[in-house]
Amino acid sequence: MSSHREAPEISKDPVADNTDVYAFVSPDKPDTVTLITNYIPLEEPAGGPNFYEFGDDVLYEIHIDNNGDALPDITYQFLFTTRVRNPNSFLYNSGPITSLDSPNWNRRQFYSVTKVVRDGKTTVLGKDLSSPPCNIGPRSTLNYAALAQAAVHRLSTGETVFAGQRDEGFYVDLGAVFDLLDLRPFQQLHLIPTANVPGIDGTKGFNVHTIAIQVPKTHLTRDGSQPTNVTDSRSVIGVWGTASRRKATIRGVDKMAHKDAGPWVQVSRLANPLFNEVIVPLGKKDLWNSLSPKDDEQFVQFVQNPEVARLLPVLYPGVFPNLAALKAPRADLVAILLTGIPAGLIPGFQNFTGKRFADMLRLNMAIPPSAKPHNLGLLGGDLAGFPNGRRVFDDSVTIELRAVAGVTYPLIDKNFKPDAAASQVTDGAPPNDKDAPYLGTFPYLGVPNAGFDSASRK
Repeated sequence: MSSHREAPEISKDPVADNTDVYAFVSPDKPDTVTLITNYIPLEEPAGGPNFYEFGDDVLYEIHIDNNGDALPDITYQFLFTTRVRNPNSFLYNSGPITSLDSPNWNRRQFYSVTKVVRDGKTTVLGKDLSSPPCNIGPRSTLNYAALAQAAVHRLSTGETVFAGQRDEGFYVDLGAVFDLLDLRPFQQLHLIPTANVPGIDGTKGFNVHTIAIQVPKTHLTRDGSQPTNVTDSRSVIGVWGTASRRKATIRGVDKMAHKDAGPWVQVSRLANPLFNEVIVPLGKKDLWNSLSPKDDEQFVQFVQNPEVARLLPVLYPGVFPNLAALKAPRADLVAILLTGIPAGLIPGFQNFTGKRFADMLRLNMAIPPSAKPHNLGLLGGDLAGFPNGRRVFDDSVTIELRAVAGVTYPLIDKNFKPDAAASQVTDGAPPNDKDAPYLGTFPYLGVPNAGFDSASRK
């Protein structure tokens, strides 16, 4: 037995890796809320011959807490089944895919949707629902938008669902952020000798696999009421996504000998953007992914004293003197990420779920969609945006960077003056709305990039 201490294990399971969660009042159907979870990050569109797909051995779930105890009161479960028409062919498709039942489409996926409520009642909402194919190119998927639209299913119980490939709508300058926060436009503003160029969207041209469900608001409140009062706690829900695998797997030489057994074991979860990636330390990521939000009190210290807040004054000497002098605990970040923002701190707003610390994406459903949306959400004066839920176009990286830099600290200490740079810090990545525009209707994320075109990605 080795005597040295093993490095912490960090799970890499792309098929079950929850990459983004969104929750917002639907702009075109304001009596509903749209919930989205994304999986399989940074999909290269030219992924053939084995194109990306959901895992048949994964339980995908979207959870809703509507009473503030950080336990799921409502859960939507998604289970997938892959069907191959011709197992003697290596091809994903043998000709143009002109419909969801096209005989040319060799490898198709179907799924079920099940609703589970806190009292244990389970209802199957839909079976054998079709996913669309991946976007291969103009010869194989010549009218992809129509194929994807055909895979939007309206259920008899009032929900609308979609599960399939989409454009990666989350935009971030990955290269700059993880090069010790070498933020290109911000460096230029502060005359630090480095690249003087705009931010680069590191996810441009990549796809993800999306599970989206649009739910009437009255299905989400604890008493079935229509949320109209912003100050009413019944108007606020907490949302997170998870993925689970069976506890035991027996592998054989072929699929028939492959068996999964035992209870489902959670291997991935996500709510607030970047919480797992930037807040949770390396040695605790697997633990965090396995837990329910109700167990998040043990991670409060990393929110109260975030590593990025300590690094900014070091990486940008003299630019953040007030932040450097600011002492933990950061009660503003705790409110944003772990409890919701109480009433009275922002006029006409609250998304407080209670004193229990829990990483949930909190949405006040009584706040209507904005007539003039701002991608900086609350920081841009738009109460319908992140961290009040999260819309697909919200610039969550810039919002969180500025919050960590001290812009939100006056919420809990009016005597604190943020550094001038705090309201300028940004990675500067442009929104993913040029090549694959966000949609104005469900499922809101743009048409995925075609494999045929991926070589031209810049």
